[in-house]
Amino acid sequence: MIRIAIANQKGGVGKTTTAINVSTALAATGWKTLLIDLDPQGNASTGVGISASERDASTYDVLVDQAPVENCVIPTRIPGLDLLPATVDLSGAEVELVGAEDRAHRLQHALRKDIGYDVCLIDCPPSLGLLTLNALTAADTLLVPLQCEFFALEGLSQLLQTVERVQQRFNPDLGIIGIALTMFDRRNRLTEQVSDDVRSCLGQLVFETTIPRNVRLSEAPSHGVPALIYDHACAGSRAYMALARELITRLPEKRKAA
Repeated sequence: MIRIAIANQKGGVGKTTTAINVSTALAATGWKTLLIDLDPQGNASTGVGISASERDASTYDVLVDQAPVENCVIPTRIPGLDLLPATVDLSGAEVELVGAEDRAHRLQHALRKDIGYDVCLIDCPPSLGLLTLNALTAADTLLVPLQCEFFALEGLSQLLQTVERVQQRFNPDLGIIGIALTMFDRRNRLTEQVSDDVRSCLGQLVFETTIPRNVRLSEAPSHGVPALIYDHACAGSRAYMALARELITRLPEKRKAA
């Protein structure tokens, strides 16, 4: 199973929207996909139609009680996509795990076993705390959604420093599969400037596909479905399908789904 963390400590950059729609696109193209919600807000769980009352077990149980992942997974209405949901209990996990010897490796240990998926995407909270550290330690690679604005660039440098520290101390094999430019607005000159700056600094690490500002992407979560299902023809859905195709080309050939 290929493990991809979707992280950026800055909030509101499109992490959860990216996690929901890329996982849906991967499932639609034949990948058996697991979406792991590691954000106490639980927005990824809500966004694929799993209400709070349906979350009997969650990532909290996996991290704190070391429950088997397969006992906590819920099938979604999307064929080929299952969810490991989050509940508000997860907000206390960082405090409860502070004294645990293997606190940064809990998710890694849980995902070592073959649980029958081709790929899992981990939606991280908007912080660089213990939950995100667990995701980065467990992941093979990192996908970074980056909003096209000035402050996002400052946050990116912080995140890259964190990745280096994780590589040195916890997960030497962690890579960055790509940076996805989100909330892209061609009418805004700053958007173009930020895009040009990021591409000049990071080159081919930045995905060619950009995710536009799109009302349909914002509306879809309130209906409990990914934008790809809510309106598959909208600009945002088409962009996420293109991003998923580009992501697949960057995955190791020997580990791709049949």
